[in-house]
Amino acid sequence: MYGIIGSMQALAGQREALIDILLEGVVVVPGCLSYVVARDPQDSDRLWVSQVWKDESSYRDALTTPALRSHLARGVPLIASISPPTITEPVGGIGLGLLSHLRSTSPVH
Repeated sequence: MYGIIGSMQALAGQREALIDILLEGVVVVPGCLSYVVARDPQDSDRLWVSQVWKDESSYRDALTTPALRSHLARGVPLIASISPPTITEPVGGIGLGLLSHLRSTSPVH
């Protein structure tokens, strides 16, 4: 599995509008096992996005779809800054679709 955890700073007072945009386009995307948008309780303009994908190529393929690119472009004017994401290798847990109760034991190379 391929995971991404990132944060972004919305323009002052625009966090809720940005969250609305990020969540309104949530649909089933092939390879996406989890997509979570969260408010930062210590910063009224920061939000976090956590994603788990079947693999990196599923994530990269999704970014090339016209619908997703168009949707993400709507949020860009509300973003003040984006922090570099942290890439992870999820091994299991709740919320990962059919894999929620499984633990991956094979390392990714």
